[in-house]
Amino acid sequence: MQPRFSDKAVLVTGGNSGIGLAAAQAFAAEGARVVVTGRDTATLRDAAESVRGALAIRSDASVLGDIEELMSEVRAKLGRLDVLFVNAGVGAFLPIEKVTEEDWDRLMAVNLKGVFFTVQKALPLMTRGASIVLNSSIGGKRGMPTGSIYAASKAGVSALGRNFAAELAGRGIRVNVVSPGPVETPIMNRTTGLTAAMLPALRKQMVQNTPMQRIGAPSEVARAVLFLASEEGSFITGIDMLVSGGAAAF
Repeated sequence: MQPRFSDKAVLVTGGNSGIGLAAAQAFAAEGARVVVTGRDTATLRDAAESVRGALAIRSDASVLGDIEELMSEVRAKLGRLDVLFVNAGVGAFLPIEKVTEEDWDRLMAVNLKGVFFTVQKALPLMTRGASIVLNSSIGGKRGMPTGSIYAASKAGVSALGRNFAAELAGRGIRVNVVSPGPVETPIMNRTTGLTAAMLPALRKQMVQNTPMQRIGAPSEVARAVLFLASEEGSFITGIDMLVSGGAAAF
């Protein structure tokens, strides 16, 4: 059987760790030509070595100029985009009274502005049959103490997915969203408002709040992303798929 993404051009933002890296590895394993981005040069270098044939480009999803340069390089190296997985994101868990304007702007610049303009700047490289997947979170669908600004950004991503899907359907470009639940990724170790001492209790709480009674693996979200991006999902657009072990679903 021919790999699902044989000779497809795929861009994964934030593809240097966690869910993005797992997705990039899975796309490459199924024949794709993969570009991964990230802000950290060390993890980008590691990603380039672990994703077969990948092109790693340092790019900050919150900086419009970086996004424009990224798309120019993708055009020069790949010529087109068949799949765009907009995965880059940051976290923050802060009490309402502790949130500063800087916290708000930093989070929204990556999680919401970055998503919008990454899609906008990628569209000239995409034609009928292309697919876009956005990475949101169940955090945007349920109330959680200290989660307000993160939830707002991720609810915005889900809203963008629905509206992008409606606008691009006539152009033959499918747009879908994945909303992971608790997943073991490096972002947990660099989330504003969380200290290393808080993580064991947080993980325990995540397991207790998940009907399947465990934390997910990045590869489990990656498999959902590849399904939505592939021909197997050819009649699916505008959905927000919960990959959450039942959390936020019932």
